[in-house]
Amino acid sequence: MSADLHHRAVVADTHNDLLMAVTARPPRRWASFFRDRWLPQLHQGGVDIQVLPVFIDDRHRPEGALRETLRMIECAHTLAEGNPDHVRLCTTGDQIDHTLTEGKIALVLALESAPGLDTSIELLPTLHRLGVRIASIAHWGRTPLADGSGQDATASRLTTTGIEALHEMERLGIIFDVSHLSATGVAHVLELATRPVMATHSSARALRDHHRNLTDDQLRAIAATGGVICVNFFAPFLADTPADHTLDRLIDHIAHIAAIAGIDHVGLGPDFVREVIHDTTPPCCEDTAPDGLDITAAIPGLSGPSGLPLVTETLLKHGFSDEEIVKILGDNVLRLFRSELGRPA
Repeated sequence: MSADLHHRAVVADTHNDLLMAVTARPPRRWASFFRDRWLPQLHQGGVDIQVLPVFIDDRHRPEGALRETLRMIECAHTLAEGNPDHVRLCTTGDQIDHTLTEGKIALVLALESAPGLDTSIELLPTLHRLGVRIASIAHWGRTPLADGSGQDATASRLTTTGIEALHEMERLGIIFDVSHLSATGVAHVLELATRPVMATHSSARALRDHHRNLTDDQLRAIAATGGVICVNFFAPFLADTPADHTLDRLIDHIAHIAAIAGIDHVGLGPDFVREVIHDTTPPCCEDTAPDGLDITAAIPGLSGPSGLPLVTETLLKHGFSDEEIVKILGDNVLRLFRSELGRPA
């Protein structure tokens, strides 16, 4: 029964760094590597909408950030053009609806922290023309636009240029993503926002007190904009002890966000770190992450997209109704994308 429900529903994953894995290969292999390595997993997981973040490694910052941003955007176009029977790069809600009707996966481009911009906000329209429809402006540390959540102690708001970026994104129809933004940065965005914002991969701070998670007040405020909070599956953000890295704990975060923000404002932002690390890190090298987190930690069965049906199965066990599950799996995100994606102010 859970499998039928899962595959009937629209499933939206708002954060999978698979572009990092694909661009680690030669350009001539981008389309085929995606087809052989990632497409089967997306199909097994029932994914219908896949947000593709453009994340730039430290080794490319700052000098090569824009070049690598453009390279990853080109990769997204290349893998879509090389697999036209399976996926389409979409820039509007209408395009997503058409793609889903054809039984294909809708791909949506996002910027994660946007290091390629630096202070050149005039490049946002360029990136919009290339297909970018979601963007955040900070990661763990400080950028010219804002501080990331790892800098919460600074109590810093958006910079003047960061405010300009928010306004320009709203003008263009690029959804603002508050995941990774500092606490005061999130508050500042929510003061200024005139359109819905989203958190593409954040969980509940009330259940796991980590700076990457969102407080109840933040959850309510994001929902008040009409936005959606998409729960991060990364195990150390769900619980601080490995024994609690379970599907039940993930559902606890989903249930909490639904209770605080409302069932119409919760989605899925898995952030399948282990899978990407597997594809990008040689066996000779050690994995490192901020705060000493184990970057390869994952919920059993949920290290990649193929495990997503387990989420539906566990939601049913926890008493969620079919209607609620359909909203969580993707209908809430689809509603947001239909109303905001690529629509100019």
